[in-house]
Amino acid sequence: MSQIVSQIIHILQQGVSAVFRFLQLIWTWSFGQIVAVFQSDWQSLPVWKIGVLIIVVAAIAYVLYRAALVLWAAVESLFRAFISLLLAFISVLPQIVVAGLIAFAGGWIIRTINF
Repeated sequence: MSQIVSQIIHILQQGVSAVFRFLQLIWTWSFGQIVAVFQSDWQSLPVWKIGVLIIVVAAIAYVLYRAALVLWAAVESLFRAFISLLLAFISVLPQIVVAGLIAFAGGWIIRTINF
């Protein structure tokens, strides 16, 4: 049974690794293309190509702005989840202290009281 669980975990790790490698590939390619557009020789282009370049730069800026909004929302959600986790830890702290006191009292009774 332990071997099956180990294999399942290994398969999941490989899947997650493949997804992140794919994301890295797409991310690197996309930013390479964006950098290539900004490295264009603007002065030697005809007027109509400069117009196209301006439209392309505006479109890139808009898409990156939208991506930044999505990432910002994700960071906010992550932060809220982290705060919720901390609040849950704090809210159960009295119960954990009571459980510790019960265990301490039970251990003390078992060690010290003899009938």
